[in-house]
Amino acid sequence: MVQLIITSIFLIHLVLFSGTSYAGIYKWVDENGVIHFTNTPRESKFKLYIRESKDDVGEGENGQIPVTNLKDATAYDSIIQEFSKKYNVDFALVKAMIRVESGFNPLAVSRKGAKGLMQLMPETAARLNVVNVFNPRENIDGGVRYFKYLLSLFNDDLRLSLAAYNAGENIVSELRSIPPYRETIDYVRKVLNYYQSYKP
Repeated sequence: MVQLIITSIFLIHLVLFSGTSYAGIYKWVDENGVIHFTNTPRESKFKLYIRESKDDVGEGENGQIPVTNLKDATAYDSIIQEFSKKYNVDFALVKAMIRVESGFNPLAVSRKGAKGLMQLMPETAARLNVVNVFNPRENIDGGVRYFKYLLSLFNDDLRLSLAAYNAGENIVSELRSIPPYRETIDYVRKVLNYYQSYKP
């Protein structure tokens, strides 16, 4: 009972007084049953426990998610440049995708469980051998690699590839067009708009 009270007080403290919270409060129960909380998870074993205010939201592809200040939009340019060049995908396009996916928040977690800068779903991350989805290098590497695969799958059709990144490759393969989902239609539109604005 005492431990529960202490835990509750600690949780309230984190929620009320943390000025640098990224995407809410994360929880992990270790092998001894000890509960750990953090607002800045560095390992994937921490799971989202309490989401931040719904007022602090971004444009994430899988639901609204808190974002970092967009003045930090250039913080990952060197990593984006590295993997854009490695996989031959336009730098401006990858940056536009990250802007819409996570608002440049490396710790973003969507309602559907997509994580990190490029909002990788757990099964996609596993398929790409991304161990720590909250690590910007790993996440961007995996996200660009996956998008390059989609471009190949859809014969370099940018709109279909973006739709597949958002809604899933199976539904787009079946329809051979952008699925009639408001979220996906908006996603493609936003990415293409930002893509134009990031072009030199």
